[in-house]
Amino acid sequence: MSIRMIISLCIPTYNEEQFIHYPLDSAYDLADEVIIIDGESIDKTVEIARSYGKKVKVFIVDNPKNFLINKQRAIEKTSGEWILQLDADEALSRELKIEIKQALINSESKNKTVNSKFCGYYIPRKNFFLTRFLMKGGVYPDYVLRLYKKQGARFDLKHLHENVKIEGEVGYLKEAIEHYADPDFSRYLTRWNRYTSFDAQELVRQKGEKLSFFDMVNYFVIKPKIWFLKTYFRHKGFMDGFPGFVFSLFSSIRFWAIFIKAWSMIENNKKQM
Repeated sequence: MSIRMIISLCIPTYNEEQFIHYPLDSAYDLADEVIIIDGESIDKTVEIARSYGKKVKVFIVDNPKNFLINKQRAIEKTSGEWILQLDADEALSRELKIEIKQALINSESKNKTVNSKFCGYYIPRKNFFLTRFLMKGGVYPDYVLRLYKKQGARFDLKHLHENVKIEGEVGYLKEAIEHYADPDFSRYLTRWNRYTSFDAQELVRQKGEKLSFFDMVNYFVIKPKIWFLKTYFRHKGFMDGFPGFVFSLFSSIRFWAIFIKAWSMIENNKKQM
């Protein structure tokens, strides 16, 4: 049975010339159209994307701090019944492509013995960090909602890591997206800095014009300690070797950066008043 519905592959990009080949090489043949929402890249991202052929439609927009805005823009540009949403540093394995095809075939099946009720699917994700995919530390399976029907799909745009909201029941696939987010430490620190800045803004929004002594203790002692113990020991991050240790350490001390950035924002706001 063939897949009759149109499948739209959505990819938000910003200076991704080294990574854009991951989603395009692995998912281009699965999609009927490819929607690229580019945040004014200054490298060759757009040129490389367009070189893949007529399926690719590139829309150049601004580059908001909350990049989910561009994921929402991608949804609005699609013409497909189903959306496959990937980041520029994510790839589908051969096994996952087969599983996605079967899930979409099942969605059209008239056979009552086939479960075709799902309007979306959570897909596990393997995150590459420094030298390996992290499989412990609470990092895997890292389910993300990336295959879903367009009708009613939207992002609330409240947090950087939120999943899309859809109408209807959601299923789970078994094979994983391969996420090549942090092949080197410099790229990790760039992303770490972006995420902590966004979280600092959220902290300021919640706390207003003052951070208490308890907030400082919470962000400098309690949260980092709990996070490190949970990821490195309870979830066995130590089994991922040195990369597992680095991930647990830096993801725990992100709370320091969040507090310091939030405090700086509040103090600078006071000076401007």
